[in-house]
Amino acid sequence: MLQRGRMKTIVATFTVTLPFKLQKESGMYISSCPPLDVWSQGETAKKAQENLVEAVSLFLQSCFVRGTLDKVLRQCGFVPLASMPKASLKAPQGRQIKVPVPIPFAFHGQQAGCQD
Repeated sequence: MLQRGRMKTIVATFTVTLPFKLQKESGMYISSCPPLDVWSQGETAKKAQENLVEAVSLFLQSCFVRGTLDKVLRQCGFVPLASMPKASLKAPQGRQIKVPVPIPFAFHGQQAGCQD
């Protein structure tokens, strides 16, 4: 926890796990996150995955900053898991890997808690 005078800054990282695809094309590795339609690349499979993790994290942070995260997630087909019937949950098609994506945030203020 960082402190500035009486204000405290608390750093928190949320992590989402998303399916990624990885394929080799013309000597480069192409990585994608189909649910969000985010793509990246790298000279190695590891670098392509690292680049995609960064791209997805920045994409989600940018949506949050612009106030469009909920709208973007809805447009991409995301819904709260509690609202889905268990029978409709299916495993993703094709070769995919699930990758954790960190989304860092900081809270800066005198009191904790969410307020409307």
